[in-house]
Amino acid sequence: MSGLLHDPRLQSIIAQVPALVEATDITALGGGLTNMNYRIDTPNGIYVMRVSDTATNLLGINRKNEMVNTDRAHQAGVGAAVIHSLPHENVLVISWIEAKTLHAPDLREDASLLPRIANALRTLHSGPSFQGDFYFPDMRRKYLQTAIDRKYFLPDEYLETESLIITLEKKIASNPEKFVPCNNDLLAENFMDDGKKIWIIDYEYAGQNEASFEIGNLASEIFLPDKQLTALCDAYWQQHLPAKIARAKAWSMIARYGWVMWASIQEGVSKIDFDFRTWGMKKWNSVLPELRGEQYQSVLNAL
Repeated sequence: MSGLLHDPRLQSIIAQVPALVEATDITALGGGLTNMNYRIDTPNGIYVMRVSDTATNLLGINRKNEMVNTDRAHQAGVGAAVIHSLPHENVLVISWIEAKTLHAPDLREDASLLPRIANALRTLHSGPSFQGDFYFPDMRRKYLQTAIDRKYFLPDEYLETESLIITLEKKIASNPEKFVPCNNDLLAENFMDDGKKIWIIDYEYAGQNEASFEIGNLASEIFLPDKQLTALCDAYWQQHLPAKIARAKAWSMIARYGWVMWASIQEGVSKIDFDFRTWGMKKWNSVLPELRGEQYQSVLNAL
């Protein structure tokens, strides 16, 4: 039995959640970069409790939208059920999913996974509309301004290359794609495979957005090679559409550029023991050569 069961802070939280009051064990779950996640065992089942830090307000996370959109993802058939929420405590309790958590090498190396992930994305995107919009260019500009105002870390050449990103954003905006309910934060670990279907978890950034951002952002998070990104796009759109592939590549560049500032903010405010600087620089070192090289012009011309 874990000593967390007797942690005063956790005890005070679970005492407010009827489904958890008879908890028999609490286990910390790894992986959260904006919250702490716990597995709660009870005589009536297993649950996951997400406890978030108020410092994440700087990251543009709307906890009310997170709760609503988690429920709507469940209605769509790909997400866990919402059991309870404590807005004043920044706590969300959801059902446990008995499945394998995926990791980036799985998605890059197992060709059979990409069509299944594409199917899960189509299921989510065709489900009930999400509360709130998520438009990443607005978000990344806010992150950059926050980093500048608070004198957080900016990599060399970061400000000088923003004009290239703005050009991509304007080209994308000139030919808008229909908004659908998107997760908007698809790390590989936000996919779970129960052997029959792929589940999608973690709806902190969820909102209405375009499917091509979802695909491009996923590619940016797991550093998906162009060949696999093409396969993912083909599986999602169920046909080969070069313009959609270029759009996803553009969003991948924009996402990697923008999330660098997310990491800088997290380095400044997060209480989680994690090397956010290295995480952000991995994205920066990946996208900078593309922005300075032939990939950028090729994508821009294809949009």
